[in-house]
Amino acid sequence: MQVLKLVIQCKGVRSMGFPSGHFSRVDNFSSSCQWRARKKVSQYSTVDTERYSSLVREVLSSKTSSQTPDSIEDEDCQLYGPIIRTRPPSQQPKVPKNLHPLLNEAKGQSEYVPGPLARITLKRDSNNTSIPSVTRILQKTMPPDQAFYLERWKRRMIAELGEEGFREYSSNLFRQGKLFHAAIEDTFIQETPSKEDHECPAEVSGYIESVSNVLSDITGVRAIESAVHHSSLQYLGIVDCVAQYRGSLCVIDWKTSEKPKPFLRHTYDNPLQVAAYIGALNSDHNYNYQVENGLIVVAYKDGSPAHTHFLTSEQIMAFWEKWLLRLEEYAEK
Repeated sequence: MQVLKLVIQCKGVRSMGFPSGHFSRVDNFSSSCQWRARKKVSQYSTVDTERYSSLVREVLSSKTSSQTPDSIEDEDCQLYGPIIRTRPPSQQPKVPKNLHPLLNEAKGQSEYVPGPLARITLKRDSNNTSIPSVTRILQKTMPPDQAFYLERWKRRMIAELGEEGFREYSSNLFRQGKLFHAAIEDTFIQETPSKEDHECPAEVSGYIESVSNVLSDITGVRAIESAVHHSSLQYLGIVDCVAQYRGSLCVIDWKTSEKPKPFLRHTYDNPLQVAAYIGALNSDHNYNYQVENGLIVVAYKDGSPAHTHFLTSEQIMAFWEKWLLRLEEYAEK
C-alpha cells in the first residue's frame, strides 16, 4: 500500500513539470518494490489436495495407533518368521510319599465340658531325646529364599547394633514373647488369684492391649501351653492354646511382631506350624477330642489392633500336606 502511494506521488510530481531524470531512482525503487511484493507460487499448489485430504481424514479417524503390539508382532512375523514360544517345564506339585491322615479315626468330635485346662508339660527323657520338635524341623528345612531374607535381616541388624547389641536385642524379644504368653495364660486360667498377683508387665502391656479385641471372641478354652506328641510321625510340640474362636474349635498360635502382618503370607511358616500341632494333638491320646481349624494372632507392641488369620479345615489340610513334605525332607537330611 505504501509503494502504491509512493508511485502516485511520483506521478504527481512529474505532472508538475519536473525533469524525469531526477526521479529515475524512485522509479527503479517502486518497480523493485512491486516485484518483491508479488506473491510466490507455492510448489504445493499443484498437489491433488482432494486425494490427500481424504487420506489425512482416514488416518486421523483411525482408533488405533499404527504401531500397536499386535501390528509390530505381525510385522516381525513377516520379516523374521513366526515367534517360537518356549514353555517352562511343567512342575507337578509335590505330594508326600506317606500321606498320613490329619484326623484320627479313633476319636470323635466331643462337646466342650467345662473343667480344668490341659497343661501337659513337655518332658525330655531317654525315650524321646531323639524326637524333634516342630520348630526344629521347620528351621532345618527352611526354603532357601526365606533363609536368604532372614540372614540378610540378621546382617543388617548386626551392622546397626553390633554383635553384642544384636544378642541383647534377640534376648529382649525372646523375653517379651515369654512374658506375653504368660500374661495370656493368666487371662484364661479360671483359678486366677487376685489381680495384684498377676499384673501385666509394662513391657508387654501393649501386646495385651493389641489382642484385647480378640480375647472377647475366644471361649471354651481347653488347653494352654500344653505339649502334643504325634505317636506315628514322631515329632513334638507345644500348643499355645486350644479354644473356641467365634464358635469354631481351633489351635491358636500367639505371635508378636514389630511390623504389621495383615495377610497370611506375611506369617511365613506359621500356618505349617499350626497344622503340625493340630495333627499331633489329634494323634495324642492325652486329648479326647480333635481339632480341624487354626488361628494365628499377631500382636503389636504399640497396642494397635492385632491381626487374626483364621485357617479353615480346607486350608489346614493343604498346610498339613506341606508339613508332611517338610517332615520327609528333615528325615532325609
